[in-house]
This record gives sequence, C-alpha cells and structure tokens, in this order.
Amino acid sequence: MKFVTYTSALAIAAAGVLAAGAANAQTRDQIRIVGSSTVFPYTQAVSEEFANATEFAAPVVESTGTGGGMRIFCEGVGPGTPDITGASRAMRESEFELCTENGVTDVSEALIGFDGLSVAHAAEAPDFGLTEEHLFQALASEVEVDGEVVANPYTNWNEIDPSLPDAPITVFGPPPTSGTRDAFVELVMEDACETFPAIAALEETDEERFEQVCSRMRQDGPFVEAGENDNLIVQRLQQDPNALGIFGYSFLYENQDTLKAVPINGVEPTPDTIADDSYPIARPLFFYVKNAHRGVIPGLQEFVEMYMAEEAIGPGGYLSERGLVPLSDERRAEVQDAVVNGKTFTRFGG
Repeated sequence: MKFVTYTSALAIAAAGVLAAGAANAQTRDQIRIVGSSTVFPYTQAVSEEFANATEFAAPVVESTGTGGGMRIFCEGVGPGTPDITGASRAMRESEFELCTENGVTDVSEALIGFDGLSVAHAAEAPDFGLTEEHLFQALASEVEVDGEVVANPYTNWNEIDPSLPDAPITVFGPPPTSGTRDAFVELVMEDACETFPAIAALEETDEERFEQVCSRMRQDGPFVEAGENDNLIVQRLQQDPNALGIFGYSFLYENQDTLKAVPINGVEPTPDTIADDSYPIARPLFFYVKNAHRGVIPGLQEFVEMYMAEEAIGPGGYLSERGLVPLSDERRAEVQDAVVNGKTFTRFGG
C-alpha cells in the first residue's frame, strides 16, 4: 500500500508551531518515545528496523508505563518533550484534556493491533486453570465471604477452590501507572466482582464503595507490584515455580521456552483466541504521535510510516512474529491512512 506523505507546507506549519523551540529542535537528531511496557518491544523492534534501513539515528525508547508516558507526552510541544507515546489502552479524556491545556492539540492515534493479558507461570510448574472469579478472589483487597464483603482472607489457592493447588498465592503484576494494570482491573476485576451477590448489591446502595471493591488490588502480600519492566516479572517466575505473573502476551510469546500460560475460563491466549475474542482478557494497543513534530524532528514521519507498514503490523509482519495480533484488513487500512497522513485524534471533541 502506498501512502501520501506530508507536504513541505505541513513541515513549515509544524516548524511554526514549534517556533519557541524550533531553533533547537534540529539539534535533537533522535526521535524520543515513551510509554507502555507492553508496546515497548514492538516499538523497539520497529526502531531497530528503522536504524538499519535509514540514515537516521535510532530512536530513544523508554518504558515508562502507559499512564507515565501520557503525562510526559502531554507536557507540551517542542524538542524537550517526546514525539510518541505507546499505550496499552486508549487515551483517557483526562489525558486528552491535559494535552489540550499544554498545547498538544494535534495528535494522531495509531491502533496497531491486539494483545492478550497473560497470566503465566514457570514451564515446570503444575498445570492448572483459573477463572476471572478465582483471580478476583485471589487479588482483590476485599472479597465476599459467607454473604459479607470483608478484607481478603485468602493466602492459598485451594482456600478459594479445593480444585486449585495447595500453594501460596503469589502473583507479580504491574503498578497503578501501567496500562496493563488498568486493563486487568477493567477486564478481570470489574467483570468478575459483579458475579458475587453481596458485592453486586453495593452498586445500588453505595456506588462509590462498589467501585472501590471492584477495582482495588490487595496490598497485604500475595499481589506484588513488580514495576514497569515486564522482563523482571519473567525472571521472578523463572526463579519461583509457585508464582504467577501478569503481563502482555508478547512477553509470554517471547519466553515460551521457560513460561507457560494459565488458561482463563478454560481458554489459553494465542493469536487466534485473542483475534476472535474467545480469550476473555484481550485488549487493543496504541501509539500516539505529535503531528506538530513531524517535519521538524528528523525522521519522525519516516518512522511513523515504517511502523504503519504492512511489513510491521500486517499478518505475517515482524511484529506478529513477536506476538502482536493484527487488525482486520479493512480496519488496518483505515488506521494506516489516518496515521501516516496525520489525521487529528478527535474522540473527545475538537
């Protein structure tokens, strides 16, 4: 597919937007990218291809988490701010408002594909499966016991369900700044909590408490926040066969020799189950680019085009080889055209 690229007029306009710092912008010869730890390996792969295939310097890619990346990205326009941020969830309205307040008003949203939230353990660990309800009971700060909502008393898996292992609950997962954490809370915790009658009843009597019970992860030991580097979770699972970890499918895919998935609701994460939505905890992945930086930061437009190319995000592309599940042909073509040509993101108005 051939795309129409920005014209020289757009480059001049971008330079005007960056007038306060344009004189220094050209001194930054590297694209700067922040954001999601889940999107990080995909962006890093494109960056390596970009450095090998062009004369531009390799981009600087930082894993800051989705929320952290959005805050940095939305600080303003100019060479002191990132050009792109990766996200394992869509931009929130509050983040859009922060960007707007700081003059970041022309942004393109790139939906690059889909990913599953994997719950995994060491390859030598005993096989067992979990439901979303099991995960809620293991990881929520408060749970339902004998018709009452109480502080989570469970320390072993078999206390939740006798069919589960007689082993301590130890789950390594992402911190609150992570889009993976946001997605886990939304897709697992909030979905499962409504299946418990005493918790569901709170929605009618005390909505604020209901939302807290459904979203608050426990902090008494069994759930361990492992930071934004998912590779650290992988290392800990390799050291402790009783532990589970929560991270994006790409990290499971890249470590299949030492890790294996825990089926959720009887379904394992695979490209097929993520694509057909039969795997219950799948989510879209994004990056966002400042259009005002195109034509000013050297190589940015070319990098965006390379990221959006069929060779990267298409079926059989090098990102699918790393675990990314591609969009449908029609949806992918729409996204490619919009992102390469700098269509402004307008979900929240504008």
